[in-house]
Amino acid sequence: MKPELSAAALDQIFREARTYNAFLPREVSDAQLRAIYDLAKMAPTSANASPARIVFVKSQAAKAKLGPLLSDGNRAKTLAAPVTAIVATDHAFYEHLPKLFPHADARSWFAGNPALSEITAFRNGTLQGAYLIIAARALGLDCGPMSGFDNAQVDAAFFANTTYKSNFLINIGYGDASRDLFPRSPRFGFDEVCRID
Repeated sequence: MKPELSAAALDQIFREARTYNAFLPREVSDAQLRAIYDLAKMAPTSANASPARIVFVKSQAAKAKLGPLLSDGNRAKTLAAPVTAIVATDHAFYEHLPKLFPHADARSWFAGNPALSEITAFRNGTLQGAYLIIAARALGLDCGPMSGFDNAQVDAAFFANTTYKSNFLINIGYGDASRDLFPRSPRFGFDEVCRID
């Protein structure tokens, strides 16, 4: 039997965690970004497909490239964040399945089947982005996930000549609770959206 996480850990990852719009002027190191990924990569995906591809936008040059591609409401807060993760999906993920899922010919399940490969790529790449948020929170960082950018232009700027397509962004850093933190919005109760059959 595995022990439950402590109440403090559950608060940090879920109950007290918030979507931050402002961050303290504190660096997030490359080592921290690697640690976030190294946790997130261990979570499950279909056939271990692991289609997420992530660009951690940290340098001023990369921020200058991303800035004009953001919606007006997201530009200032994103450029001020220590790091912005562009969570993208490799839509030819199945080419790596001989390495990632070597005990079966999983590539043949997806190659030549665009409907299955597209939905599998999108679903699992999105899952991996969510895992990234949980990993960052578990390591003491805060996140601000969002849409609100020009996907096509981001793909051209950051993923040209690849099979990667951007999905969503995550601002990462140490949240500033004194600025732009909205009251927590309501959540559905269990009986409103769940049933046990």
